[in-house]
Amino acid sequence: MTRSRIAFWLLFAVTMAVYATMLLWSLPIVAAAAGGQVPFDMRPGGYSFAEARAFLIALSEEGRDFYLTVQHRLDLAYPALIAATLFFAIAALVPARARPWRWWVAAPALVIAAFDYAENSAVAAMLAAGPAGLSPELVERASRWTVWKSTLTAVVMTAVLVLLVWRAVVWFRGRA
Repeated sequence: MTRSRIAFWLLFAVTMAVYATMLLWSLPIVAAAAGGQVPFDMRPGGYSFAEARAFLIALSEEGRDFYLTVQHRLDLAYPALIAATLFFAIAALVPARARPWRWWVAAPALVIAAFDYAENSAVAAMLAAGPAGLSPELVERASRWTVWKSTLTAVVMTAVLVLLVWRAVVWFRGRA
């Protein structure tokens, strides 16, 4: 196995470890602290002003602090990790005839991180504002970043899956 493949699989493993930590530990703690409501980061369709306000009303002070510290620290690493993982996966899977363009084809994966960091910033602002200081504009901005992040992530992950299927088909045809 080449060094670049080893590096990719290490990156993938770290990315999945951080994601699993959030999915199985920190986000359930936030949800429990909000009476079972889904945290903002996990609402791919976005959320309304009423939904955001209801979440903030239900969220305990300890839950808010945990969201702002532990969860957001994990979410400081995750956007860069997932963007890099998807970027390098696409770049490696692009067909040979398109190799000169592989970095451009993979570039949308990097935008995921920008959208995720913008979402994190807006969510932090909503958490700091609390239910009394929340504005419809702030919720709209945060929700928009969440939707854009979720949509682009789905598109890029679909591209990775399509490229993987294509590679598998080519491999099986070569063996036949």
